Amino acid sequence: MRIISGKYGRRLIKPPKNIPVRPTTDLAKESLFNILTNKLSFEDKSVLDLFSGTGAISYEFISRGCIPVTSVELNFKCVSFIKSTSQNLQMKNHKVIRSEVFRFLKSSNKKYDIIFADPPYDLDNINEISTIVFKRDLLNENGFLIIEHPQEIDFSNEKHFLEHRKYGKVNFSLFYYLPDL
Repeated sequence: MRIISGKYGRRLIKPPKNIPVRPTTDLAKESLFNILTNKLSFEDKSVLDLFSGTGAISYEFISRGCIPVTSVELNFKCVSFIKSTSQNLQMKNHKVIRSEVFRFLKSSNKKYDIIFADPPYDLDNINEISTIVFKRDLLNENGFLIIEHPQEIDFSNEKHFLEHRKYGKVNFSLFYYLPDL
């Protein structure tokens, strides 16, 4: 696994084998960031990375100039790995929170420019992520929500849905937030 671009570009990240994750492939990650690069400037954007796993998406956002970046993950080993990697790379403005994601979302009052969620594909309530984000008003105006999900999930009828992209077995649904007029 590697950081693709930015300040920490080409750095290899080697997570331990004993953490229960399904990292986003480098191809899918690179494609997603190419899409986002054409839609926004990363500088000084606040990011929330949900179900952070190895932290790969957080590192990519930090490498490209996003600050602050908050990683939320429940698994203790993953949280330890993310903290250790962030410290080793001297990443500033990276906050790592050990929490169940839905509990975190329901109690958070902070707004973000970008929210990325990569839940386990067998999670029963993946659809609730977008519902909670928009109901709790967690995105800034012109903010993006990106959800990685299995092919069977279809967000196209959801409010604020922008587009769906598929890269092999990886599916991304992008949402764009403009407040109702």
